[in-house]
Amino acid sequence: MYGYIGSMRTSPGKREEVIAHLLKSLDGLPAAGCLSYVVSECPDDDDRIWVTEVWESAEHHAASLQLPETRAAIATAMPLLTGEFTRQETRVVGGLGLP
Repeated sequence: MYGYIGSMRTSPGKREEVIAHLLKSLDGLPAAGCLSYVVSECPDDDDRIWVTEVWESAEHHAASLQLPETRAAIATAMPLLTGEFTRQETRVVGGLGLP
C-alpha cells in the first residue's frame, strides 16, 4: 500500500472553504483504489490543512489525479492556496480499517 501525507497553506481565512472543496469530491476515490482519505485542520496554524491518504498503490494515487472530480477540486482550491506545500510518501504496512 502507498501512503501520502501532505500539507497545504491557504490564504488567510480560506481554510474552511478549501476543506469544503476537498471533502466534496470523495465519492469516486474508493473505486480509484483509495483506502483512506483524511482531511485535518492544523491546531496551531489557522491556515494549514493536512491530508493523509492510503492507496492500493502509487499508481492508483497518480491515476486519481486525472479523475474529473479531482481535477475540478484542485482547480477550485488552487487560487485559495499560497503555494506552500509539504509532502511525504510512505509504504503503509497496516492499520485500523486497512487490509
